[in-house]
Amino acid sequence: MNRRNSLLLKTLLFLFALNSLSLCLYFTHHSTKPSSSSSSDSSSHPKTHTSLTLSPQTHSSKPWPILPSYLPWSQTTSPAPPRSCEAYFGNGFTRRHDLLATGSGGGWFRCWHSETLRSSVCEGGRVRMVAERIQMAKGGEALMEVIGRKEDEELPSFQNGAFEVHGGEGNEEEEKVLVDREFLDRYLPRGEVTRHTMRDLISKIRIVGGKGFHCDEWIEEPTLLVTRFEYANLFHTVTDWYSAYVSSRVTGLPSRPHLIFVDGHCTAPLEETWKALFSSLRYAKNFSGTVCFRHAILSPLGYETALFKGLTEDINCDGTSAQELWQKPDNSKTARLSEFGEMIRAAFGLPLNTHRAGKPLFGHNVLFVRREDYLAHPRHGGKVESRLSNEQEVFDSLKSWASNYKGCKINLVNGLFAHMSMKEQVRAIQDASVIVGAHGAGLTHIVSALPKTVILEIISSQFRRPHFAYIARWKGLEYHAINLPGSHADTGTVINELASIMKSLGC
Repeated sequence: MNRRNSLLLKTLLFLFALNSLSLCLYFTHHSTKPSSSSSSDSSSHPKTHTSLTLSPQTHSSKPWPILPSYLPWSQTTSPAPPRSCEAYFGNGFTRRHDLLATGSGGGWFRCWHSETLRSSVCEGGRVRMVAERIQMAKGGEALMEVIGRKEDEELPSFQNGAFEVHGGEGNEEEEKVLVDREFLDRYLPRGEVTRHTMRDLISKIRIVGGKGFHCDEWIEEPTLLVTRFEYANLFHTVTDWYSAYVSSRVTGLPSRPHLIFVDGHCTAPLEETWKALFSSLRYAKNFSGTVCFRHAILSPLGYETALFKGLTEDINCDGTSAQELWQKPDNSKTARLSEFGEMIRAAFGLPLNTHRAGKPLFGHNVLFVRREDYLAHPRHGGKVESRLSNEQEVFDSLKSWASNYKGCKINLVNGLFAHMSMKEQVRAIQDASVIVGAHGAGLTHIVSALPKTVILEIISSQFRRPHFAYIARWKGLEYHAINLPGSHADTGTVINELASIMKSLGC
């Protein structure tokens, strides 16, 4: 018992030291003025100043939780080699470009570029948003109020000066463009995204003098500006969550940022997790007048994360523990997805010290993730595409088999996610020893699965896509697949595969 307590104490001290180091790096990183050079690998942050007009609005920020898989994020200390696992999973934004340096009471703006992901995390101070120059729906409405609304109405279209940066006192020249086309093509390439909203936003940013910079509201705390595309699809929303999390860490924020959706989408169940992950949530069009940010961060599109790029690029990475990487760095391994999964669990107040070893006292939970009909967005008919035509038959057969299993107690959990809150979904994932499901967005939740969780994916012939095999690999989870000739599964084959998995778990 004393040895166990000693090990626990050492682990807690290790985690405390890592988080303390992160905060120390932040305050070192943000203590000096940025250089005026256009490109630099040094790290600094401009000083803040008093507001120009109204009193600043302050809102409490949530602290970062202590995560067992956390490793420090650093732009300059031993930068990750291009195309390494660290670079792919977000810690490769090492090339800094100062577009506007602070001075004379003015603002600042810079971008951190990743050669590996071919995208940038950008941030600025004394940034003003003029919502009336952003053309899009208001956003945040109830789904039933906007049935039939077109997607083009929900995605933002920016006019010149939709966002502005304070150019400094005494600088009363005509407004200037922040970036040119060459910068955009090099550091914010459009890629395969026809409508690259972050690129369009930054292309319309103008630098304005002090007399033209008036604010109806100031936001003091660091704030993430996020534009969502496929906001009702769990897989694509997880890529947005991950991008926002990475942006928060890359810019060294000492606490969880506030969040503003720069889009006109209606509310959706997935907002529950956005609110849990970050300090607050508002829609850009919900502001009246102009709003100014002491520190604004522009999060890249979810399409530019490793989670999405891995579908077309060979990201040869294996998941491992942070402790192993701390002791023995390895560019072919990553713990970042485990760190992110812990962040989601911590955001919902779920325990992080849960470990799976041996036979559970109350039996093994086998979670069967179901696909259900539901109304997802204004253009959706409410019907999901069938990936497993006899899903109910498979579930009923597994239920009968589990109830008569002689090895150990098996609890077959009916994963009706469309009828569960996001917290309940994440808890079900955390409590599962085995996760079974047909190929579908619901399986993206395995990013929050505990180590040693086993994944069994049932794949119809029309959906042979590697999404969840890759996530399982990047998490270091055991993965099995049953590839069907069509969309109908043989119940005996599924039972035999699951029985084999249970035996491997000592059951």
